[in-house]
Amino acid sequence: MASFTLQGIPISRGIAIGRAHLLHPAALDVQHYLIGQEQVEAEVQRLQEAIAKVQRDLQAIWSDLPPDAPTELGAFLDVHALILSDPMICEEPLDIIRSRHYNAEWALVTQIDVLSAQFDEIEDEYLRERKADIQQVADRVLKVLTGSAHDLPRAVGVDESNANMIVVARDISPADMMQFRNVAFTGFVTDEGGQNSHTAIVSRSLGIPAVVGMGNASRLIMQDDWLIIDSDAGVVIVAPSALVISQYRDRQAILLKARKKLNRLKKTQAVTLDGIEISLLANIELPQDAQAALEAGANGVGLFRSEFLFMGRTGHEHKLPTEEEQFVAYRDAVVAMKGRPVTIRTLDVGADKPLDSSEQNILNPALGLRAIRYCLQEPQIFLTQLKAILRASAFGEVHILLPMIAHSFEIDQSLAMIQQAKSELALAEIAFDSKIKIGAMIEVPAAALSLPMFVKKLDFLSIGTNDLIQYTLAIDRADHEVAHLYSDTHPAILQLLHMTVSAADKAEIPVAICGGMAGDVRLTRLLIGMGFRELSMPAALLPEVKQAILTTNIESLQVHIKKILRSYDPLVIQECLQQLASVGSTLH
Repeated sequence: MASFTLQGIPISRGIAIGRAHLLHPAALDVQHYLIGQEQVEAEVQRLQEAIAKVQRDLQAIWSDLPPDAPTELGAFLDVHALILSDPMICEEPLDIIRSRHYNAEWALVTQIDVLSAQFDEIEDEYLRERKADIQQVADRVLKVLTGSAHDLPRAVGVDESNANMIVVARDISPADMMQFRNVAFTGFVTDEGGQNSHTAIVSRSLGIPAVVGMGNASRLIMQDDWLIIDSDAGVVIVAPSALVISQYRDRQAILLKARKKLNRLKKTQAVTLDGIEISLLANIELPQDAQAALEAGANGVGLFRSEFLFMGRTGHEHKLPTEEEQFVAYRDAVVAMKGRPVTIRTLDVGADKPLDSSEQNILNPALGLRAIRYCLQEPQIFLTQLKAILRASAFGEVHILLPMIAHSFEIDQSLAMIQQAKSELALAEIAFDSKIKIGAMIEVPAAALSLPMFVKKLDFLSIGTNDLIQYTLAIDRADHEVAHLYSDTHPAILQLLHMTVSAADKAEIPVAICGGMAGDVRLTRLLIGMGFRELSMPAALLPEVKQAILTTNIESLQVHIKKILRSYDPLVIQECLQQLASVGSTLH
């Protein structure tokens, strides 16, 4: 077989070499047929029993997690169990069976298609990728219904010829990842998925090489094909020659040695060669992620995406998390960080999100009613969350982060809502930090160009580079047709970053970066050379970024930083960035 190469989205680091194991989605085998009235309740019972079986399976996987399993995995299993118990999944299909007389598989697929279509309309990339979780849960149920639930490969031994399987699938759930890991699973390749999928997050936590978003890899790759995953480059080599395998085995050995060395840095403070301390923070999605952040050596949580608490509740406003439920989640994260600060971003959803599909702005959701705009239009939802966050502040240092602020009145109204939340808690004699710090995300050009009104009213800033790039360059991050125009080192982006850090420095307030640029080690020296002293990223990326900081002399970067900021020529900027990669430690 001739060798060929596929390109996808890199979501983790490292190299995997092994034979392909193809995993087909159960939905491909689903039969569609109508049932008679006398069969309806039997079909309902069959679906209920399948759902119950998957609930038990998830619980069993959770119980069997090894002590060294990443905390994210248990949390994602909880998420899948939560999704499975949502009426949209466990009740609506039963109604479809009763009303339309569909067989159980067809009813479930029909409902999942409806939910998937709703998620497709979501502008926010992170929330949009939650569709995969729903599909993964449904796939497990379908496999029980179709009798293919036990098609995981059995333990295959450890000899060189059959160990190190690489799973190739349309998509794969975190639960399946753990099961495959136990049977010599060493990497995975999927047609679907993105940087923010739960599968990607678990992959990074496990340190498993993976490439997602490959389009049709599961159709091009054959069972037992030899594969090489170069997850740094987002490349999969199919049927490589013996020479290529040998070369990659050498690279793999070097990377493994380097990774072991990086793990020794977890407890080391991130201080540059010229003595400047950088605060490395973690982005988390779940309260349980805080433990992983702590273990990775994070100085705190720079971004707690509270949207997770609102997931799986689409179309059911009455099922929004209560103040008590949110408080418990925030408090758990705060307690887990043992005195380190936790920055909680208020609800970053909008009319384009499934919280209330009736208000969707389908034509241009990125510019619609989202983030702080949504919260100010839904004051009860906002007030409930603010009180929950404030209550958690009684258990440790908490910061409130307001997303997508662009107008002065949005700051004023948000501060008024926070004050109202404080007053209500005080009246009820509930403890909270009365001096809690309040900041805003800089993620639209209007914010970066209006910094005086931000630094005057707020305690800190945090730059969401993903959205800032999207809005500045007018690039829809979800649109593959224009993905090549997305550039985090575009001169306009660098100027906005420089303006923000300079304004914050002048006002003597902290400014962090919590977007994708913060965890990109290729940009670490650029960011700290520009003046950023707080970087927030997925916990798994902390050691590599820390290593770059430990080998950097910031003073030696300044000539190149100034040249970058003076230039509007992309080629010059790229040349300077390459020089930064080596110049940082040359003076020491």
